[in-house]
Amino acid sequence: MRAVAPLLICLAGSAGLAQEPPLPPLVPWDGQTRELIVPADDPWITPSERTGLTETPSYEETVAWLERLVAASPKLRMVTIGESGEGRDIVMVIASNEGAGDARALAANRRPTVLVHGGIHSGEIDGKDAGLMILRGLTVAGNSAHGIASLLDRVNLLFIPILNVDGHERSSRFGRINQRGPVEMGWRTNARNLNLNRDFTKLDTPEVQALIRTIVEYDPHLYIDVHVTDGIDYEYDITYGFNGTHSHSPHGNGWLANVLRPAVDAALARSGHVPGPLVFPADDDDLSAGIFEWNAPPRFSNGYGDARHLPSILVENHSLDPYDQRVLGTYVFLREALRIAGEEGSALRRAIARDRALDPESFPLDWGYSETPGTIDFRGVRGVRRLSGLTGGLYTEWTGEPVIVSIPLHREMVIAEQAARPAAWWIPAEWSDVIENLRAHGILMEPASEAVELDLEMYRLVDPRLAESAFEGRVRLTTGISPLIRKERMPAGSVRVPADQPLADLAALLLEPLSEDSLLQWGFFHSILSRTEYIEAYVVEPLARRMIEESPELYEEYLAALAGDPELAGSVAARRRWFYERSPWIDDQHLLYPVGRELP
Repeated sequence: MRAVAPLLICLAGSAGLAQEPPLPPLVPWDGQTRELIVPADDPWITPSERTGLTETPSYEETVAWLERLVAASPKLRMVTIGESGEGRDIVMVIASNEGAGDARALAANRRPTVLVHGGIHSGEIDGKDAGLMILRGLTVAGNSAHGIASLLDRVNLLFIPILNVDGHERSSRFGRINQRGPVEMGWRTNARNLNLNRDFTKLDTPEVQALIRTIVEYDPHLYIDVHVTDGIDYEYDITYGFNGTHSHSPHGNGWLANVLRPAVDAALARSGHVPGPLVFPADDDDLSAGIFEWNAPPRFSNGYGDARHLPSILVENHSLDPYDQRVLGTYVFLREALRIAGEEGSALRRAIARDRALDPESFPLDWGYSETPGTIDFRGVRGVRRLSGLTGGLYTEWTGEPVIVSIPLHREMVIAEQAARPAAWWIPAEWSDVIENLRAHGILMEPASEAVELDLEMYRLVDPRLAESAFEGRVRLTTGISPLIRKERMPAGSVRVPADQPLADLAALLLEPLSEDSLLQWGFFHSILSRTEYIEAYVVEPLARRMIEESPELYEEYLAALAGDPELAGSVAARRRWFYERSPWIDDQHLLYPVGRELP
């Protein structure tokens, strides 16, 4: 107890020193959209509006308000799509004119379906409170100034108010020091400390499993994931983006860039907000280094949507703007996105169909930045570099003064790694967790009812290296590969994954080893790294002599290897291993990646 007491005293003493985060000055905002907040006596005022959009309701308060709204409107239905680790229901509200609300009914009404969720990072909860206002406007607001019910004549809405429900309930005033409101906010990760927005390929979390089941079942046409930023200060309050046209879904992303973005930007600007691109600085302390226009990999929501040809938008509201400003801007964004999806639904469907019909000769696995960046007139905030007299380090002090600067825009649009398109991938039956992962994503597979022998292209791992620390609950792997052709026996229950299918890009990203989000790199195949048979010196020494007697060429190869490899020359064990690896007794499946490629 004596060792613990000083720490407890220190924590208790520090708790009263800094109760409010020392955030930069506010950029002025005239707040025209505050008129969207209903009067205090409105029977359908949301819990957050009742506080002037300074607080956000608890999980129980949110669900209770939604249950009352759903009971009052035949256009709404609330369903449970899954259960969190701590046993909370993950709820989704379905809004459609017919009110039937299941996937078959939405498909039958032939309207585009938009999927929106808030709280994948539960401290970043703007989407939840904006979404409650949207649902009210679509239903009980009627013909009032807040009514937007006519949108449902052309579009359906799937709304998940809180995806990370357990993180949402880990709520306090000290959730995010770099975010201006709400007063209390939830936590970034779920109850097992996993980041849901890194889980879209590996599917380790019940929350993202529930979301992917929903995407597979309802097959939406537009997907919007609402976040709040980290990082630097600037004038934009609502920033958002999506993968570019150099991507897995060039037509869908082209629709987002050429149809949705101009309309959404104009609506936000008319409402007094400042829309902007996603802001990923090359250097947080030096804006002149520019920002990155990123092709998100599929572990992230927007990268996952790109891989499965679902037009997907990552919204990142500016953390240093007040909560009411961010929520109201999100409301305008969602309202306009619903309008555009409805009015331009035919073009949206055509774009998705064209992406799903693509038949590339190779699959991009990783992207790099163009050597020649573009430029952007960036609406920033003036920062001043200061030298700390306390820590001795340099830091940036943001002044709140808006500035417009021309800076580089680095675009990730060059294919850095790719894999030739096979006819199919084969997964042996024993790798059932891999098969179940692909099944959960909705990837088409053809099960083998009996064992089959095939000539397949396989990969041998070259210099595989495990990461030095865990990431998102797993120890990741990086490796080189060496291809070879082998006759492989696939037992009954193995699956053939055809490359001629709508989700071929996603299958490639999960199964090709050099994809940074492959299941290999996420640790699903670590057991192939271990040797399971050994050889002793009393056997390898006479074996080596016999081998060189039978093959003088092997001896010449051995001498050349000794001359060129100091590690081999300096290690008796390595020299014995050299001969063992060239003998027929070596384990030929060691480091052999078990997923085979059926060549065209």
